[in-house]
Amino acid sequence: MTHTSDVKAFLASRRAKLTPDQAGLPVYGGNRRVPGLRREEVALLAGVSVDYYTKMERGNLSGASDSVLESLARALQLSEAETAHLYDLARAASAAPRTRRKSSPTTVRPSLSRIIDAIVDAPAWIRNDRGDVLAANSLARALYADLMAEVVQPPNNSRFTFLNPKARQFYTNWEQAADDIVAILRSTAGRNPYDKDLTDLVGELSTQSEEFRTRWAKHDVRYHRTGRKQVHHPVVGDLDLAFEAFDLPGDPGLRLNIYTADPNTPSADALKVLASWSAAEV
Repeated sequence: MTHTSDVKAFLASRRAKLTPDQAGLPVYGGNRRVPGLRREEVALLAGVSVDYYTKMERGNLSGASDSVLESLARALQLSEAETAHLYDLARAASAAPRTRRKSSPTTVRPSLSRIIDAIVDAPAWIRNDRGDVLAANSLARALYADLMAEVVQPPNNSRFTFLNPKARQFYTNWEQAADDIVAILRSTAGRNPYDKDLTDLVGELSTQSEEFRTRWAKHDVRYHRTGRKQVHHPVVGDLDLAFEAFDLPGDPGLRLNIYTADPNTPSADALKVLASWSAAEV
């Protein structure tokens, strides 16, 4: 999809999700031909003309001011992640051609590798913004053994999730994991729509996975900063882990993920067994 069609689909999909009742608008008559709000209703809520909102929903965000974007975000009741995505789409529309093409980072500085290697009791890895795992400590390599064994290197969590059958056994809640991964990629595409590596990955997954293609078409975005991950490891069984994700300001596009188990739980015991198993395998 082009940037214009991405803008169009994102705004139309958010408008379709918001009902007049949710927006505090009166409903006259029972026959509405569109799901959610009409364009004129969004324009009214955002304080812009119908023509101007129509132009934006047709994919033209170029020149939209911050105040207009803020009003539009309030009118559509966008989440924090959705609002950031709207701003990203607007910035991309106004960017000069020479600033558009950026690639995802593909290397990790040695000092960062040493930091994650120093974390011995928790799985930790560093990935770029398209999901390539660029560095991992021994416990992360043991936890994500099937991912790390992918033929295409560096291993990519999106490719593993949608194209490797083992992912459905590994992720206890595969549907949620798949939703999260696509939402992360959507956010990344909004920030950097001209990253060829990202475009190639999305094209590959869209071609080979209907489940990815269906999710991608929803234009959902969300932040994935903290939460829980339930997985099933073939050696130590089920683990329920908390995760924290940290952007690395010194290396834009890289993120550190660390997984921990609650103390005195079966998952904590399983991590200890996994560490012993990993050491024995070396």
